[in-house]
Amino acid sequence: MSTVSVRPYRPADHSAGRRLWGELTQRHRELYDDPGYGGADPTAAFEEYLTRLDLSGVWVADHPEDGVIGLVGLIIDGRRGAVEPIVVADGHRGEGVATAMLGFLAEEARRRDLTALTVTPESRNVEAITCLHAAGFTVLSSVELALDLGRRPRSWRDGPRFLDLDFRS
Repeated sequence: MSTVSVRPYRPADHSAGRRLWGELTQRHRELYDDPGYGGADPTAAFEEYLTRLDLSGVWVADHPEDGVIGLVGLIIDGRRGAVEPIVVADGHRGEGVATAMLGFLAEEARRRDLTALTVTPESRNVEAITCLHAAGFTVLSSVELALDLGRRPRSWRDGPRFLDLDFRS
């Protein structure tokens, strides 16, 4: 497991935050074979994210040698919190960085007396879903389904079977 400290995001972390946002966007591009996901500048949405009115906090995972290698945010809606986003630098995935950030965020949610903490991973991101499950996110609290309206070419794959129904992802 990597030795990281989780601390509040600071303005000096901005370029690292944009870089991590870009890595997250690139991961989504790969998952969905969609080179246009996130637009021409895959890091630009980070600026919009930082101005969200429901954004209650942003924290980073700080590595002793490599600096900021992870980013996690807390969105609050009433008494419920949502993890948005959680991203770990490509070279540090699988080292326990996400688990450390999720543990920190869970404690922060408890401190704020929230009733639940949710996260919505991409349905194709099996590695993220496995990590989240191992970190204690084991309650299936909602399901979001989509109807493809055919306006963009998509390459859907056979997805999970749930409640004896077949889905694509």
